[in-house]
Amino acid sequence: MTKTDSTRAGHIQIRDPFWSEYIRLVREVMVPYQWKAINDLVEGAEPSHAIRNFKIAAGREEGEFYGMVFQDSDVAKWLEAVAYLLETKGDPELEGIADDVIDLVVQAQREDGYMNTYFMLKEPGKEWSDLAECHELYCAGHMIEAATAYYRATGKRKLLDAVCRFADYIDLVFGTEPGKLHGYDGHQEIELALVKLYHATGNEKYLELSRYFLEQRGQQPHFFEQEWEKRGRTLHFPQLSMVHDHEYSQSHLPVREQTSAEGHAVRLVYMCTAMADIAAETKDAGMLAACRKLWDNIVNKRMYITGGIGSMEQGESFTADYDLPADLAYAETCASVGLIFFARRMLQLHRNSEYADVMERALYNTVISGMSLDGTRFFYVNPLEVYPEVLGKNKNYNHVKAERQGWFSCACCPPNVARLLASLGDYMYSAEADTLYAELYIGGRVETVVAGMGVVIEQHSDYVSEGRVRFEVTPEQSAEFTLALRMPGWCDTARLTVDGKHRQLSSGDSDGYIRLTRMWQPGDTVELCFDMPVKRMKGHPLIRQTFSKVALQRGPFVYCLEEADNSARLYQLRLPEESEFILTEAEGVLHGIPMITVSGKRLKSAAAWVEGLYSSDAALASEQAELKFIPYFAWANRGVGEMSVWIEEEAKR
Repeated sequence: MTKTDSTRAGHIQIRDPFWSEYIRLVREVMVPYQWKAINDLVEGAEPSHAIRNFKIAAGREEGEFYGMVFQDSDVAKWLEAVAYLLETKGDPELEGIADDVIDLVVQAQREDGYMNTYFMLKEPGKEWSDLAECHELYCAGHMIEAATAYYRATGKRKLLDAVCRFADYIDLVFGTEPGKLHGYDGHQEIELALVKLYHATGNEKYLELSRYFLEQRGQQPHFFEQEWEKRGRTLHFPQLSMVHDHEYSQSHLPVREQTSAEGHAVRLVYMCTAMADIAAETKDAGMLAACRKLWDNIVNKRMYITGGIGSMEQGESFTADYDLPADLAYAETCASVGLIFFARRMLQLHRNSEYADVMERALYNTVISGMSLDGTRFFYVNPLEVYPEVLGKNKNYNHVKAERQGWFSCACCPPNVARLLASLGDYMYSAEADTLYAELYIGGRVETVVAGMGVVIEQHSDYVSEGRVRFEVTPEQSAEFTLALRMPGWCDTARLTVDGKHRQLSSGDSDGYIRLTRMWQPGDTVELCFDMPVKRMKGHPLIRQTFSKVALQRGPFVYCLEEADNSARLYQLRLPEESEFILTEAEGVLHGIPMITVSGKRLKSAAAWVEGLYSSDAALASEQAELKFIPYFAWANRGVGEMSVWIEEEAKR
């Protein structure tokens, strides 16, 4: 087991034809918009009350708690996104606003360290009585993540000291000792946050508390049922069965014994992220083995082609192996964000490019599909097929939307996207001894240390449009080390140029990386050009919903059909096996990513349909149709209409 470290975002400046626009949107649009949202200033959007809850708890205003039981987490995630933005670029005005929020949060904190506006305002005295449902430790975890990020960005300790007091209080409440609660959270989050707090403070107590929460999970007798009996069998969310459905919260088995992805998808990947953290910090081979089993089940049997996970609306959950319906998909944006967290941790533990491939797939498809191109509207759910005529009528599709929303009563996804994109530099590179790994091909400048030597890497990227990247390597002085470049899983051949010498590549090393070990001189350049043909992707034959269908992918992008380009009734369209693909400019799609145009067919009734639903002699006829596919992330930016990722493939006769 080898632990590698990501290069800190503060030492990376992103300058990329695709991603710079997203970073600008986060800084100039999303974070200000979300600030308005949590202050209830967005006209027509679902009220948040998140900031006002803290003002009431701090005694600055009078009123009652409003919102979901986890409303505090929206403030924490907003603060975390702000911290990442400040780390990469100073902004005194934004920092001042964040400092004011931190003052408010700290003022609201109880003397014993406790911090949760729902229980402080609405149910005082009932703290820790409903861990299965009420998200106390989840909210604590998000505030800890915000505090560690803000301390890293600014060096200011006020929020960090506050969450340390809170974590110390939690440590007094929970544990195996007599008199302590032998419990754990219903929604995993505190575990990965405590590892970050350990990194920020060096206090091993927080690492051990994280491990405690993981190890306690799934033990018998079942804690959630014990506390349910103790509080008089009351439920906060009776429709979700959080207490009795142990798989929902991954508490059906001890974490080391879990081999398949069960229950709520976000909870599962947050838990796996913490498991990987503990495996890395404690050299726990058994915990790593459990992580690998869960990873394999997710990506090989329960993940959509877009990197979405969680195929069922009820419980926002996984279902069964190979059950991946396109139209009923839940694929919560937060779940793909969590999958990226998990992938990054696995990449740091076990050097294999497959983890970065999944990270890339989720990032370029589901995560950025979760926000509109202008950064002001959001998807919670990311289906792979939408038929608007049934929405609002067929209750099976109540979770599906044909257009992004301004805000949500359960608003976890928009700030999750913001904090991930604001920290994108953390995911681009990782270092291990004398090797620097390039994981994501995103243009920009990184300052790092490899083999004890300071090195500056300038990456120039046309990756998303042409598959082309160029690195300028500038060590402080001549030095020998290895630059390892990921060979994307979607690429079959690449052309590598180093010092004017060319090589054709069909693969990387056994772990998927192209390693360049040499004596590097200031100003050395490396160029890579990945072939980016349009590929017809097929699902595993046990995925009944995609059998005989194909999806198109070019580079990291999965494509889809949209009614705006292809008229209605997308289910009538067919893609012949022999059709050739043409790349054309796509209006309204970012930065040169092309539309795919291909000659196809539309099946229609050969004659006018007589009255009645069914007929024994209704033949079908086909007509030529020009099919147009756009990147999946860009759908639903041109009004309400049908969309489909998968299309029936018509075999040669």
